[in-house]
Amino acid sequence: MVDTLRRDPDGCSLSPRRRALVDYAVKLARTPGSVVEQDLEPLRRAGLMDRDIHDACAVASYFCFVNRMANGLGVELEEKDPGR
Repeated sequence: MVDTLRRDPDGCSLSPRRRALVDYAVKLARTPGSVVEQDLEPLRRAGLMDRDIHDACAVASYFCFVNRMANGLGVELEEKDPGR
């Protein structure tokens, strides 16, 4: 599922809860300045409470932060050991 999400997050078949989370995380990552209160409504309709939304925001934001730091410092991924 992760590979499908990377290739086509909009076309990936997901439960309503996961769809709301993915849509929110994608918007937060791609256009963070455009996130508004109305963007939280699909999350609430999917059953997420304010604490859940906070946690989703924190995880998505931290992931973006770490990746931008790595990119900004020229960090390269280690190659996976095929024997592991």
